[in-house]
Amino acid sequence: MLGLKLPTDPRWVNIVEKNIEDILTDHAFCEQKATSTAISLIVSFPEYTDLVQEMVALVKEEISHFKMVHDKIIKRGWTLGRDRRDDYVVALLKFFPKGGSRTTQLVHRLLYAALIEARSCERFRLLSIELKDKELALFYKNLMVSEANHYTMFLGFARQYGNKKEVDAKWQQLLDYEAKIMANLGKKGTVHG
Repeated sequence: MLGLKLPTDPRWVNIVEKNIEDILTDHAFCEQKATSTAISLIVSFPEYTDLVQEMVALVKEEISHFKMVHDKIIKRGWTLGRDRRDDYVVALLKFFPKGGSRTTQLVHRLLYAALIEARSCERFRLLSIELKDKELALFYKNLMVSEANHYTMFLGFARQYGNKKEVDAKWQQLLDYEAKIMANLGKKGTVHG
């Protein structure tokens, strides 16, 4: 369903399990960044009313996910750590050239968002199946569904606002590019690392 070209090595979960605090901190910041992305799309493209409406709903959902993760951190007696650079997103953002029409910029941002959500969904699914901590496994199973919905929403908007044939071709190129990025990741206990 997700179309990812390179699945995450299941041994990544072993890395995560060695320091649950790190994955929860990274996950909390991923939710915060997803909230910021939705707000940024509202600010940058206010004329797309249906997008704005969906992004308002997404802001509420993502910030509630941030709180859920933050609550898990507190429940375990920890505090939210510092945000770290997300090498996955940094590498992903190099795919599309800067510039172009407003519509092109919007489509590119929607495709990035779709891919980040797809990879998060895939990782959350793996955590839901492989984590020994059953409470966290169930937590990630429930969040996996949200990520899948976000992925399809962003990809749907990209196809709606761009030329569907061109968007689908760009999406396949982006998936190929992302697979090359993922070949070098999966060695850190972070959502995309």
